[in-house]
Amino acid sequence: MECERSFRLDAQRLQRRFRSLQRALHPDRFGRRPAEQHYSEQHSSLINKAYQTLLHPLSRGLYLLELNGVEPAQETDCDADSEFLMEIMEINEKLAEPKNDEILGEIETLIKDRQEELTKEVTAAFERDDLQEAKKLLAKMKYFANLEDKLKNKKIPS
Repeated sequence: MECERSFRLDAQRLQRRFRSLQRALHPDRFGRRPAEQHYSEQHSSLINKAYQTLLHPLSRGLYLLELNGVEPAQETDCDADSEFLMEIMEINEKLAEPKNDEILGEIETLIKDRQEELTKEVTAAFERDDLQEAKKLLAKMKYFANLEDKLKNKKIPS
């Protein structure tokens, strides 16, 4: 994808490169050549996966940890401070309450703000080459990604 091995990323450049590779390897271009079409299908899938991994801060950070030989934190690893865990628990409790669009809007804003803060902190940790700190922050980002999923499910009309 022609990206540096860095958490900081130029999303527009990544998108241009992704589109360029997709055009070059699109299976429709190889309709009459089965071997090339099969090759293009496989690589097109890899390009999609690489793009999605690099596009999102959480998956990009986890991938960088993996490249540096650092195991990402597991759900059972609980280095999170009690204040952070209380915040997560309170948001979960609000999400468990009956649907209230005003409260859901507040939660959505809170999640977005916290994800932006954590992304900045993870960027700084990677730039300092502090992989253990990045690992802890990415674990926190996972919590907020899970909350974001719960929020999206709550907003879907039933």
